[in-house]
Amino acid sequence: METLAIVLLAFFATGYFVLAGADIGTGMLTPYLGRTDHERRLVITSFAPFFLGNEVWLIATAGVLVGCFPDVEGELLTGQFMVLLPLLTGWIVRDLGLWSRERGPGRRWRAVCDGAVVCGSWTVALSWGWLLAAPLTGAPYERAGGVTALLVAVATAALFAAHGLGFATLRLTGLPYERARLLVGRTGRTGRTAPWQSFALTAALLGALPLLAGSALPLAEHAADGATLALLVPALLVVTPFLVAAQVWTWRTFRHRVTRPSYL
Repeated sequence: METLAIVLLAFFATGYFVLAGADIGTGMLTPYLGRTDHERRLVITSFAPFFLGNEVWLIATAGVLVGCFPDVEGELLTGQFMVLLPLLTGWIVRDLGLWSRERGPGRRWRAVCDGAVVCGSWTVALSWGWLLAAPLTGAPYERAGGVTALLVAVATAALFAAHGLGFATLRLTGLPYERARLLVGRTGRTGRTAPWQSFALTAALLGALPLLAGSALPLAEHAADGATLALLVPALLVVTPFLVAAQVWTWRTFRHRVTRPSYL
């Protein structure tokens, strides 16, 4: 049961980084991709159908960690509280900006909400890098500091942004698409990079981050008791296919490029 719990934790964490990394990265680059109010709304429309479903994977990850590895969760919460605080703050600010953008008066209000989306996205990406720096440097329960933490945080944020660019080339049209395409680059015999190539590469790199960080955590030694795992793990195995099916349905339904703004 401990092994299954670890596999589920890794699956949900990897799913979150790969899927939510796309909308976080696109949100980070909104000022570059969208130069006008209309273009920025088009950029937000590109990931609007996905961000809530993507966040479910983080909730599932936290649920597995709390339920199946309570000792590890307690140590992480205590030792990394000052890292989790900006992470959660950025998450809330970003979502408030997304939900409030079209619910206030005028362009200034939308500009403020766009700023919240951008700042929140950058805060989330940098905070994830800061959090991952601790287990990657061998001290998972201590807040990372110094040059190493800074480099890991910046590198992680850059990877989120690159993932967002790959996503943007799959979803956007017009000038926002051309700007994304310019940074993704053109390679190969035809002088062009297939949009999926960039997205797949950054997805693999982002997915590797939680796996590398998780390998530094003593999960097997601090798993919950057998009775708890016997109750939680089968329940998670039943729920997981529905979560995956919902995600596949969402991505299939909104697989086409956006050509006009939506409700956000």
